[in-house]
Amino acid sequence: MSDAVAPGKIAADIVAPPRAYRPGVVRRFVRHRLAVLGVVLIALLGIASVAAPYLAPYDPDEIDIGARYAPPLAENHLLGSDDLGRDVTTRLMYAGRISLSVGVAAMLVTLVVGFAIGAFAAYLGGWVDTVLMRLTDVMLCFPSVFLLLFVAAFVAPSLTSMALMIGLTCWMEIARIVHAQILTLKQADFIAAAEMAGAPAWRIVLRQILPNSLAPILVAATLNTANAILLESYISFLGYGIQPPQASWGNMLTNAQSDFQVDPWLAVFPGLAITLAVASFNFIGDGLRDALDPRLRRR
Repeated sequence: MSDAVAPGKIAADIVAPPRAYRPGVVRRFVRHRLAVLGVVLIALLGIASVAAPYLAPYDPDEIDIGARYAPPLAENHLLGSDDLGRDVTTRLMYAGRISLSVGVAAMLVTLVVGFAIGAFAAYLGGWVDTVLMRLTDVMLCFPSVFLLLFVAAFVAPSLTSMALMIGLTCWMEIARIVHAQILTLKQADFIAAAEMAGAPAWRIVLRQILPNSLAPILVAATLNTANAILLESYISFLGYGIQPPQASWGNMLTNAQSDFQVDPWLAVFPGLAITLAVASFNFIGDGLRDALDPRLRRR
């Protein structure tokens, strides 16, 4: 009886051992109190935003001139009203739908583009590596905000276009992380076995390399979500992002800046929402980094 193993079985079975430490990931993550707090805050912001049509007390664009500049805790307006009498609580909830959606969608675009460029550059090597990584270096020479503002000046703002613009101007960090990770993984025995079994490059990248480089990618993804929310708020604040009457946290700050001396709450609440969302994603990223660190697997 032959002891030979079919090449297909080799290609299917060779998955790297680093996954062995993952059963303790949840336990280590839960020990990170700020990360748990971040999950809770993001969950609350997400629920409030998704359920805005059912939870919000008013229509976000409903104008009530008689209720202009109502202070917080005023009758029928928990967080007050703006210069047109629109309820701030309602607009914050609907604005969260835009800001959080742009942040998550931009993160997904960043992940796809960054992983594709970093993975294939590192795995294929040669001139492909040189071209793709020099492109990454060139893109890194320009601050993301300037690139984003330049593109935004020529593109009609919408949720989809904002997510694509942010994602396509912020993928470089992911690409470099993936590139460095895969250069290390290329030397692993399970990659050599897959190549000997005749597995194509795309299959090796998706089936062997991707699952074994998830830890730094997941950490970078959460941090990039926070960055995307900040960028959306920044360009909306400058008037290049989501346009009124549709609300985002950024353009709510824009509308509030002229009234800040008299009615500061109009800027405080959207600013607080941005701060909570960004800080929460950063806390989650820190928690994932600690939980997924293989050096902690015996703890």
